[in-house]
Amino acid sequence: MNARHYLNTTLAVAALLSMSLAHAANIGKAEYKSGKDNIAATYKSDKAACATMSDNAKDICMEEAKGKDKIAKAELEYSYTGKPKDQIDIAVARADSSYAVAMDKCDDLKGNPKDVCVKEAKAMHVKGLADAKVVKVSGDTKRDAATDKRDADYKVAAEKCDALASDAKTACVSQAKSRFGKS
Repeated sequence: MNARHYLNTTLAVAALLSMSLAHAANIGKAEYKSGKDNIAATYKSDKAACATMSDNAKDICMEEAKGKDKIAKAELEYSYTGKPKDQIDIAVARADSSYAVAMDKCDDLKGNPKDVCVKEAKAMHVKGLADAKVVKVSGDTKRDAATDKRDADYKVAAEKCDALASDAKTACVSQAKSRFGKS
């Protein structure tokens, strides 16, 4: 199942990046400036919508607004320049934004469920950054990215085992080590 998830994730990233590539350097200076103005207006509107909320819901809303803003800016920049670095910045912005929102969502939890939530958020962040590396280069970096993802998945599995007691915990940890190639 992890191989299938990895394949699906990789295919999704490749599809997104190829779509982004098709839009590279399509816009002129006037469209770029207009795009920046639209992004700023959308961000201002999103922040205003968050102002009516309170506590952690407001924090989550603000992180979502910030993330949407960062992603939109990265996409606009790539549409204007078409530079590979800007294409990578889109993937990094998506990973960072998803991570920030997920971490805020974990704040509502306590104990082991919170620990698991945090580990899952970190794992997804590592995976997103690893996918950005895949875009950047191939070969050894792809192996490094796969290793980073596997390590992140192992940390999540090990954290889930912490909720179990004695023999069940030992068996769970052993199974996680076996599954993710740890000794």
